[in-house]
Amino acid sequence: MEFDDVAVPGGHLRIARFGEGPRLIIAAHGITASLMAWRTVADALPPGWSLITPDLRGRGHSADVSGPYGLPVHAEDLELIARHVGADETSVLTGHSMGAYIAALHGAMRRYARVVLVDGGLPLPFPPGADADEVLEATLGPALARLSQTYPNVEAYLDFFRAHPAFVGHWTPDVEEYVRYDADGEGLGGGAVRSRAREEAVRQDGRWLRVETEAIGAALEAVKSPLSLLRAPRGLLNEAVGLLPGDLTATWLARMPEIRHELIEDCNHYTIIFEQRCAAVVAGHLTAG
Repeated sequence: MEFDDVAVPGGHLRIARFGEGPRLIIAAHGITASLMAWRTVADALPPGWSLITPDLRGRGHSADVSGPYGLPVHAEDLELIARHVGADETSVLTGHSMGAYIAALHGAMRRYARVVLVDGGLPLPFPPGADADEVLEATLGPALARLSQTYPNVEAYLDFFRAHPAFVGHWTPDVEEYVRYDADGEGLGGGAVRSRAREEAVRQDGRWLRVETEAIGAALEAVKSPLSLLRAPRGLLNEAVGLLPGDLTATWLARMPEIRHELIEDCNHYTIIFEQRCAAVVAGHLTAG
């Protein structure tokens, strides 16, 4: 793994390159995540491929990159990253969770060999008259709560994740590395840590994602590259209904029958990229053809 920095409006984004192959995959992570979310998928790639992934602005080691936030801004950042690394029409674009929505917006801007949306990317129903912040709280749950908390040490932060319903029984070295990468002790003292993700960035992006359903749908329909959707049957808290329920997915598959779709059995919203078996299926879709 090699790190680099890419200049964007407001600062420099940290990016990582996993692998040494000439074929490139540009990957965007989820709403409170970091570039380390893609390690397990990257390790499953065949020879000849490299995965390029940023810490999105407001997250990881790009936490100090200023706003404005919002998914269109991240999509523009991906364009600058794609240019920086020399991505072209033989490259692949992907995103997980919020990153899938960013991939849809960015995929409408330039052609890739394929665009692969991982448990995200379809407009989520927004109840009429609902408050976006309340919907966000209900959807993200513990992922949002941890951003305002301070933990006495890294081990306590790890314990928070170990108790997360999505990771109980699914703890791996890659998950631990992901959590340690997110632990930030700057300015706290005494070994205390907090998440590197900025709550303001997460909330602004979350509001945009929930409210701008028409823009997301229009972006999906504007993607000219072959489009794939990979879903987890279980949700963010390992609940029985996934982030993208079957009826929502069926509606969009009927509207866009050209989408290649696979439900990856026995995965939840997180393990679809963190568990080796699930990650290998994702990697297979990224490099197929």
